[in-house]
Amino acid sequence: MSTADPHELDPEGQMTLEVISKADRFNRWMFGTIEPFCSGKLLEVGSGIGNISKYFLEAGYPIALSDIRKNYCSYLRKEFSHYNHLIDVFQLDLADPDFEKKFSFVKEEFDTLFSLNVVEHIQDDRLAVYNAKYLLKKGGKLIILVPAFNSLYNHFDHSLGHYRRYTLTGLKAIFIQNNLKVLHSQYFNLAGIPGWYVSGKLLKNRTIPGGQMKLYDQLVPFFSLLDKLTFNVAGLSAIVVGTK
Repeated sequence: MSTADPHELDPEGQMTLEVISKADRFNRWMFGTIEPFCSGKLLEVGSGIGNISKYFLEAGYPIALSDIRKNYCSYLRKEFSHYNHLIDVFQLDLADPDFEKKFSFVKEEFDTLFSLNVVEHIQDDRLAVYNAKYLLKKGGKLIILVPAFNSLYNHFDHSLGHYRRYTLTGLKAIFIQNNLKVLHSQYFNLAGIPGWYVSGKLLKNRTIPGGQMKLYDQLVPFFSLLDKLTFNVAGLSAIVVGTK
């Protein structure tokens, strides 16, 4: 269980984001998995250093970026300010106790909100989804990607401040509790499970080794095919798409 203040700098998280930023094939695969469900005016919650954001910007989507950490927001503004269709970059906390008042300026503002590897950092995940829904237009879509299967929880999860991992059933239940209609659900990245288990549980690494991620990235074409051949029966991540 996480005890870290999410507003503080997180060296392990930033190091992980920087390692993943070099995995172009993997990031494109994740983008390609959620992009078919995205339309209209977009908001990304938890943009980090923009590993996925850049693909939406390159594709011409009107998008606002956000993160709980001020240093990431500053980085995003500097990195992506040259895109004319970047709507805004602002600091956002889905667990803020005064959320509706503080973020009333974007109430029901977006057609699609996606949040990748964020909700597992929030103790009250039901409230996080409730607050995300507040930012969506009627009929808007919410896309959540989180780590899958509590049995895989290890040193990586702990150092990154994860409270839990999820099954599709558990994640869909949070959508249903918030009166969101589930449109789609799937697991993602089956091939990532062995590496996550060995590196994080057996070797007890606290961050993803750069060499391991580089090798994995080279094999992404085969791993994405594996997901298709196994019909996304399991994976390192769980994805649910719902509508307001």
